[in-house]
Amino acid sequence: MPLALLVNPHSAGGKALKLLPRVEAALDARRMVFRVEKTRGVEHAVRQAQLAVDAGEVPVVMSGDGLVGAIGGALAGAETPLGIVPGGRGNDLARVLGIPDDPQGAVEVLAAGRTRRIDVGEANGRRFLGIASTGFDSEANRIANETRLLRGSLVYAYGALRALLGWKPVRFTIGVDGERIRFSGYSVSAANNRAYGGGMFIAPDADLSDGEFDIVTIGEVGKLKFVANLPKVFKGTHIREDEVRVFRASHLELSASRPLEVYADGEHLTDLPASLRLLPRALSVLAPPG
Repeated sequence: MPLALLVNPHSAGGKALKLLPRVEAALDARRMVFRVEKTRGVEHAVRQAQLAVDAGEVPVVMSGDGLVGAIGGALAGAETPLGIVPGGRGNDLARVLGIPDDPQGAVEVLAAGRTRRIDVGEANGRRFLGIASTGFDSEANRIANETRLLRGSLVYAYGALRALLGWKPVRFTIGVDGERIRFSGYSVSAANNRAYGGGMFIAPDADLSDGEFDIVTIGEVGKLKFVANLPKVFKGTHIREDEVRVFRASHLELSASRPLEVYADGEHLTDLPASLRLLPRALSVLAPPG
């Protein structure tokens, strides 16, 4: 099938646009049929992806996790797969799927044509592919998105340290299977993917196709210990700490003692209170097997 390469010219300060000539050269070298569409915002990108599917093309998103999540959510239920060429700051979905960061390697994945089915998340009806988080995590994400001088995991580490300065614990309530879990602390994450924030493995055992969220809660702990434990998130070893709890569920209701935003795929998705659920194996993606 021909490819519709959807390029976000503003992703990561123009990163995707700079990589485009290398991607085009790699596609030409394999004599693959493709066209390029530069997107003009999320709605335009989603519409172009849907038109590509209607035209018998495979939409390939060249951007970061935000646009990949928006387009992937819109294509949930379709048989046509989604292709990904990493072009953002975090690229966490591509990382976990095994799609290489370099254009040559990413094009090789497209050329191989292997597909995988993955789950799609919903929060108040808004779809996402990665990790929906609220509390300290969403505040750090907001700060990171406003930062233009740093890239990759550095920008998210910076956002976390900035958010920590004025942070006060929140009282969270999680409803799962008729039970309510209440605790005070930092954050709640409903993870479809294992990683967010440019390689931070907040849910190291999460599976993209098991039909369940790995729900990670971080309770009250001193700020000095919280900072000391931040590096552990890059290896996923933070889940051994006493203040961290992990359990699984396919649906949950989430609220808090003060207004909070919910971020997913690096973008503001909705606000609390939120109802979250998974659509099992709803999206096909071009990716290495396993």
